Amino acid sequence: MTDTIRLSELTTLGVGGPAAAFVECTSEAELIEAVLDAWNTDQPWLLLGGGSNLLIGDEPLDATVIRAANRGIERLDAPSGRVRLRVQAGEDWDALVASTVEHGWAGVEALSGIPGSCGAAPVQNIGAYGQEIVSSLVAVDLLDEESQTVERVPAAELGLGYRTSVLKRHGGGEPERSGVVVAIIIDLDDVGVDGLAAPIAYQQLAFALGVEVGEQVRLAQVRTTVLALRASKGMVLDPDDPDTASAGSFFTNPIVSEHVARSLPGDAPWWPVDPAADDDTEYVFPLGEVVNPPRPAPVERLAKLSAAWLIERAGVRRGFALPGSHAAVSTKHTLALTNRGGATATEIAELARFVQARVHAEFGVLLQPEPVVVGVTI
Repeated sequence: MTDTIRLSELTTLGVGGPAAAFVECTSEAELIEAVLDAWNTDQPWLLLGGGSNLLIGDEPLDATVIRAANRGIERLDAPSGRVRLRVQAGEDWDALVASTVEHGWAGVEALSGIPGSCGAAPVQNIGAYGQEIVSSLVAVDLLDEESQTVERVPAAELGLGYRTSVLKRHGGGEPERSGVVVAIIIDLDDVGVDGLAAPIAYQQLAFALGVEVGEQVRLAQVRTTVLALRASKGMVLDPDDPDTASAGSFFTNPIVSEHVARSLPGDAPWWPVDPAADDDTEYVFPLGEVVNPPRPAPVERLAKLSAAWLIERAGVRRGFALPGSHAAVSTKHTLALTNRGGATATEIAELARFVQARVHAEFGVLLQPEPVVVGVTI
């Protein structure tokens, strides 16, 4: 355990007050020990990875901050043509993606440039440019709070959805399952260093590559193009660019009923979302009886809106800042709220609430923050 540290030094937004105590865990064993100690002594605690998806308040945090800095990548047995990796939670996500591309392993190349640690990746099912970690994730090794043991939890049991899982804290609330990811297990396609990436699934990326959606190009070409696209939006960390002092996309794209989506202006972009799976209840009736089985309840059709479009059409432009504030909307992308130098968490939260209010007043849609929020209210 080290002396108190200001959390602004450990978050990409550059905000956050001092922590009561700070523990950096450089091995899996240290991480497990630190978390178990926090659980068994009932002390408040906060797990920190890369600090890229976190907004922490300015006041002193009465908690022990446990930083997952455990490193290591192990290759496991896998089916023919596949590569299975066990990656410790503290590994840098983008460094992992770079390594997979260099080795000719396909499956996460479109997730290049996303800041943060590997342990945090499944917590909110990171995704970009048509890929999500759910497509490659096999399981996580989870230090479960209830059993206080490390359990291998299959990806199918994590409730992975659009920027969510059963492990994520929503709006400061408790997760559905309490535990700490100590390692992730992913499967990738072994296509070779000159091999092709997964089929391009996102129009903007396809356009930048000069191909059609569904076509394939080399792995390295996808990574290079994605990094360029992210950099153009201020989404690749750069100490010389204040637009990158952010938590990435601050708001998720809203999921609403298709009826709400169709009520928006005609140029509002939206995409159908797969409805919930059909009711698979089995009905058993006596032989010889004529029975009309109950009709399944109608499934509401859902749609995903563009948060960026809603923000811009609500009158919040790139570079917008409240008077006297050091927080501002990115000059490159309206989804990012940035620290222009010396901003406080309070200023970031005030700007977030302003954006929410403008969008809600204009369209009746309440934007939800994507980062985990601690010690401040949005």
